[in-house]
Amino acid sequence: MKSKSKLTTTSLALSLALAASQSMAAGRDYISIVGSSTVYPFATVVAERFGKTTGNPTPKVESTGSGGGMKLFCSGVGTGHADITNASRRMKKSEFELCQSNGVTDVVEVLIGFDGIVLANSNKTQVMDLSRKDIFLALAKEVPAKDGEKLIPNPYKTWSDVNPALPNTKIEVLGPPPTSGTRDAFAELALEGGCKKFDWIKAMKKKDKKAYKAVCHTIREDGAYVEAGENDNLIVQKLNANPEALGVFGFSFLDQNSDKVQGSKIEGVEPTFDSIADKSYPVSRPLYFYVKKAHVGVVPGIDGYLAEFTSEKAWGSDGYLAEKGMIPLPDETRAKFGANVKNLTAMTGEEALK
Repeated sequence: MKSKSKLTTTSLALSLALAASQSMAAGRDYISIVGSSTVYPFATVVAERFGKTTGNPTPKVESTGSGGGMKLFCSGVGTGHADITNASRRMKKSEFELCQSNGVTDVVEVLIGFDGIVLANSNKTQVMDLSRKDIFLALAKEVPAKDGEKLIPNPYKTWSDVNPALPNTKIEVLGPPPTSGTRDAFAELALEGGCKKFDWIKAMKKKDKKAYKAVCHTIREDGAYVEAGENDNLIVQKLNANPEALGVFGFSFLDQNSDKVQGSKIEGVEPTFDSIADKSYPVSRPLYFYVKKAHVGVVPGIDGYLAEFTSEKAWGSDGYLAEKGMIPLPDETRAKFGANVKNLTAMTGEEALK
């Protein structure tokens, strides 16, 4: 005789399956895409080209942030749920498990290219030249005291407080909220990159990884860092209005708004297409999207959209996405993920971020 818990689990699975089949039967004639604000412009141009060239309805692309997109994507199977989610970081283990628990069991991961995270300011003022250590000291919630190996609440008010070589201007950085993949990647690549310059903090990683991450990834909440939502265009507008502020967003937005804003040098390296491609620019990250295999062949056009996105004319080294600011993958990597798309190869879960 089955236990009560097993019966409950079986009933839940049957309920999910029934709800999914009913939702699929209800139908939807357009592709629903959510997720990263950084990937949004790339997904949008692919969606528009797909709509024009195939006669299918143009996919609906929403900018919800990477974290918000994952929640929506993993909430269930069926046309009441998104088909694809964009992400400016890899799917987390917890998100993969959320998908599995909600019946989203076959997820195809597609690495599409690279992007740099920039700290930009208005063209009306001087270009900043920052180290990752400067960024950590300016934006971390707690920083090392000057008189010993201990942490104190961040006391720095101006950039010159952080580093005398920097301007004597107020630290004011406009950036994305915690739901953003850009925020996650900025914390990992920029803040942690500077945090590790302190040997005694770096040593914490072996003893207490959780405490180390809390120190290196937690951004101050006293007004120096201002959450500006998922709209990177709004950050660009605010920088133009306030020349002393800096903004955090993807390289593509810098590239598209170079008449208004300029990227700070990081470790002396300018954020450019070439410096991100050759990885000399230290704050760069991969971009992804994720597809529900169960929706392919049910929601019209998903296979065509995938084919368009992974075509050489789109994501190739001279493709139209490169013209929009996305840094193309090496040929071998494109071939690998292109094959995964063609074969609809599902993730195992081992790929997800711990």
